[in-house]
Amino acid sequence: MNFGAQGDQDETGIELTPLIDVVFLLLIFFMISTTFTKETSLKINLPESSGEQVSAVPTSVEIQISAEAQYAIAADTDSVAQPLINSTRETLKRALSGFQSEQKVLLIIRADRKAPHESVIKVMDVAQQLGLTNITFATQQVEQ
Repeated sequence: MNFGAQGDQDETGIELTPLIDVVFLLLIFFMISTTFTKETSLKINLPESSGEQVSAVPTSVEIQISAEAQYAIAADTDSVAQPLINSTRETLKRALSGFQSEQKVLLIIRADRKAPHESVIKVMDVAQQLGLTNITFATQQVEQ
């Protein structure tokens, strides 16, 4: 008699198929429920001012200048400023030339307090060349 049966042996092992199914379901759940935000505007720390805020603003174009001298432009219709590819005068001219034909455009320069002076002067120079003469600077109110 042969008591060692060769065909009826139980193999103890872990089935990975249900575990893989659960992991994929969790992955799909988190991919669907996650919201992605796209940050395109520059991080700017404004200087302080004690002047009064302007009440009525005409059509405006805002140029943001970061501490690293990077530029971003937002018009009245834009909710988020669009960063420029580079910081050259030609790029600034192309970006601002679309506003050259409009009447009474207010150019708002929102520069970081640590932005290089040269980058602010470059924006002012390009604006003057394009005939955009209504220029103001954005500041934050002094905390008292």
